[in-house]
Amino acid sequence: MTTRLMGQPVARVEDRRFLLGEGRYVDDVLTGPDGPGTLHAAVLRSPHAHARILDIDVSGVLDVDGVHAVYTYDDLTGPMAEPLPVLIPHPALTHGRTQYALARDEVNHVGEAIAFVVAEDRYLAEDAVDRIVVDYEVLPAVVGLDAARAADRLVHDDVPGNVGARLEQTVGDAPAAIAAAPHRLALDLEIERSACMPMEGRGTVARWDRDADRLVLWSSTQTSTGVRAAVAAKLGLDIGRVDVITPDVGGGFGVKIVHPWPEELLVPMAARALDRPVKFTEDRREHFVSSAHERGQTQHVEVGFDDDGRLLGLDVEFWHDHGAYTPYGLIVPIITSTQLLGPYKPGAYRVAFESMYTNTVIVTPYRGAGRPQGCFAMERTMDAIAAYLGRDRAEVRAVNFIRPDEFPYDHGLVFQDGRALEYDSGDYPASLDKLRKLIDWDGFAGFRRACAEQGRTVGIGLACYVEGTGVGPYEGAHVHVETTGKVKVATGLTTQGQSHATAFAQIVADELGVRFDDVEVVTGDTRRMPYAVGTFASRAAVMSGSAIHKAARRTREKALRLAADALEASVEDLEIVDGIVGVRGTDRSIPLGTLSVLSNPLRYAFDEASQAATQFSVGDSELPPVAEGEQPGLEGTDFYSPVHATFASGMHAAVVETDPATAEIRILRYAVVHDCGNLINPMVVEGQIHGGVAQGIGGALYERMAYDDSGQLLNASFMDFLMPYVSEIPDAIDIDHLETPSPLNPLGIKGAGEAGVIPVSAVIAAAISDAEGFPITAMPISPSDLHTLREEHRA
Repeated sequence: MTTRLMGQPVARVEDRRFLLGEGRYVDDVLTGPDGPGTLHAAVLRSPHAHARILDIDVSGVLDVDGVHAVYTYDDLTGPMAEPLPVLIPHPALTHGRTQYALARDEVNHVGEAIAFVVAEDRYLAEDAVDRIVVDYEVLPAVVGLDAARAADRLVHDDVPGNVGARLEQTVGDAPAAIAAAPHRLALDLEIERSACMPMEGRGTVARWDRDADRLVLWSSTQTSTGVRAAVAAKLGLDIGRVDVITPDVGGGFGVKIVHPWPEELLVPMAARALDRPVKFTEDRREHFVSSAHERGQTQHVEVGFDDDGRLLGLDVEFWHDHGAYTPYGLIVPIITSTQLLGPYKPGAYRVAFESMYTNTVIVTPYRGAGRPQGCFAMERTMDAIAAYLGRDRAEVRAVNFIRPDEFPYDHGLVFQDGRALEYDSGDYPASLDKLRKLIDWDGFAGFRRACAEQGRTVGIGLACYVEGTGVGPYEGAHVHVETTGKVKVATGLTTQGQSHATAFAQIVADELGVRFDDVEVVTGDTRRMPYAVGTFASRAAVMSGSAIHKAARRTREKALRLAADALEASVEDLEIVDGIVGVRGTDRSIPLGTLSVLSNPLRYAFDEASQAATQFSVGDSELPPVAEGEQPGLEGTDFYSPVHATFASGMHAAVVETDPATAEIRILRYAVVHDCGNLINPMVVEGQIHGGVAQGIGGALYERMAYDDSGQLLNASFMDFLMPYVSEIPDAIDIDHLETPSPLNPLGIKGAGEAGVIPVSAVIAAAISDAEGFPITAMPISPSDLHTLREEHRA
């Protein structure tokens, strides 16, 4: 039998191409001999956070040699002149606002697009942008949640109080339960803005094929089908006349799930108008000031609990900074409000949030997507309860866990997908036991004493989380066996480094019974799979993995039917091993490639293989060449659409050292226990966890968006925006796995892409608190922040 690949650490097939510099990104498209005549675009962006546009003078650009077009809002017509869509509407989003492709009358953050120039090369386009003169009336800016809540100034004149949305969910009477509880606490917490920084910024290339009357567009996106639909709608094209291809993507992390970005509309609009390919590539400063940020929240928590630390009532209010516009709706704060509960039973629960406008860059999901903020609130609360009662922090968590025999567990809330927040499976006590051993929780007191004798200050922290993964509505897959025996797999979601070409090939190889090396996976090409949703929310493995499994099974079933006829055997007596269908116990067999030939009755013979499949060579002359209910070709298409999300979980722990003189914070040890159901490829999962932890350390200790009062981003470059280097990441991250299969999909899997980042701020805050002896209530925390807190604590 073929060796089973599910659960095996198969080496990534993607790596060789990337390591040899053979990746092909958007900026590589149409730049060589295959793309002569490509024009390049640049964008004039607002230097002001809030201003009225009184006049735009482009006269200095029109006669510049090599400039082909310049567009402002006044040049837009039809749907292009309307605001960009609110992608995910919600009844609570009562005052949703989105920008225009090019600013109309007013700008609301530094970096908002005002004019679009197309020229022979990017240098000319940038020079032309500098010649455009804009007359502004500068308006007061609203920067930060304190200013937004004060509402002395408004971002949008028609949005009272700067409140875009208010949403409340309740289970039981939390205020009453807290009031009646033996013990009560209140906490005020804060997480600042940060942003994902993929190696590749946003990019779009478009070519209008006048002869075929269709548009081809390449975009560095997390949703090629979403871009396709948006472009078709805005440009007034039939969706069947738009092809969107996502080549290699140098990182997404959430910022590339927004669609359409203004450039994704302006580039194809210009390409069609000029009948020339047009390219836009975002530079790094543009990414800082015109893409998307996340994380910014302030939180107020009130909790009631008993002598064991068991939650009796939890009441949370928080304020979410969503920036100048709301293209992605309320997904981030809704996730915070529901995923805050983690693996715990909260007793009565009330959560309410307000999503606030500020004159800063828009907020959309960033790896973790609201969960790091929720985890910070819940885990800081758990630590506060333990400190108040003088109890072990791990034990306080344990008494609040949902027990293994309580699954499925319905929290009584509505999740981000509009479905019930119902956990499908898990074993949180087992995860905690593993984590305690992995970090040596019980032996830490001895380590602390030994460090103290050396004049060193150390602390330990832990944090738990649950992550909703695999949200719908669906994904699809197509599996096709070529006449050579090679297997081509297409799924519509996109790839930004998640090892899809490896993990999906493992699924197909196992289900279809072919060699792993014979499977080729294509993602993000609407020509190959026009129906898809996208890559986000740790959904690729659950959604596309399940769809690929089902499509491969359909293909296998058809292969066995064809082979049974060709070999004059019963389907039950057949097996497929390494791409050969054989009759068990005999030497009779037929390759899948031959079955692919036979599956497609031909009138014409093109080669020896196709000669064997002509209608004069194959089949019963009394029957139709293609049986009723069948289709030509050895292939299968299927879709997976779940009732609701599946819920992965995990627990992290860290040991940190804080320097008594410099207040520098160093991570000595880091441990992770992770449960994403059945593992497809444990090496890939561990890679995702390593990357997530590194990103989480950045958010906990380094990365913040520093705005001044006028809305200028002061650290919009890698010289000023701090990210962790390899030297800041622990040399070893200890990882252990727990596998509680999900009952919701055929593979029993859950998502893993965002797991590593979710609890890191909570873990680091807990460890620093343990080292220093006072609470850490705001993240990220720098050495200067810690020094200030020490001074305040001493005072």
